[in-house]
Amino acid sequence: MNNIAAILKKQLKDTWGNKTVLIQFIMFPVLTLIMNNAIKIDGMPENFFVNLFAVMYMGMAPLTSMAAVIAEEKEKNTLRVLMMSNVKPHQYLLGIGSYIWAACMMGTVVICMAGSYKPQERLYFIMIMAIGILASVLIGAAIGIWSKTQIMASSVAVPVMMIFSFMPMLSMFNTTIGKIAKFIYSEQISIMLDRISTVHLEIENIGIMVVNMLFFAALFIVAYRKYGLE
Repeated sequence: MNNIAAILKKQLKDTWGNKTVLIQFIMFPVLTLIMNNAIKIDGMPENFFVNLFAVMYMGMAPLTSMAAVIAEEKEKNTLRVLMMSNVKPHQYLLGIGSYIWAACMMGTVVICMAGSYKPQERLYFIMIMAIGILASVLIGAAIGIWSKTQIMASSVAVPVMMIFSFMPMLSMFNTTIGKIAKFIYSEQISIMLDRISTVHLEIENIGIMVVNMLFFAALFIVAYRKYGLE
């Protein structure tokens, strides 16, 4: 626990010096506040911008941040120093993953407060987003471990992030894309947020989320076993 706490403190300090990671945490919460309060269109669904930006935030911030942090520390040999300082790989990954997840959850709370939800709906909103952010963290960790440099991590993370972030939005305007998007976790998160007032979950929603989580966990395990944190 001491090692994990030290990793958390280290990453908190590093974030303030890494504007690329820092902006990931604050961009969409700020955009949500601005767009939700500045734009009012007749016939626009309630909490439209809140749900839209929440899904984009979930698919982008934890994924790119996790990949960037791990790849950068591998490239700079910071990880090698940590391993020599008796920090175990699982302690490092748990510390970084917990930090990214918690930071994104803080942004989630801001986005949630921008919406007009009842107290119970806010709780459901945060719980749904917590699951989605965890999935994105797993993907980002797999990409970061697989990548030798931060540039390599970015070249992989950006297209992956765009698929998970923008597919739910595109599915609203194109039925063909919608048929494909329903098999990815971000679209399922979007569907659940849209139904938050009724908390109506179907077996399909749960099944697709479970399959996605298992698949991402498998990718992470394969990447870790093949490349480790060297």
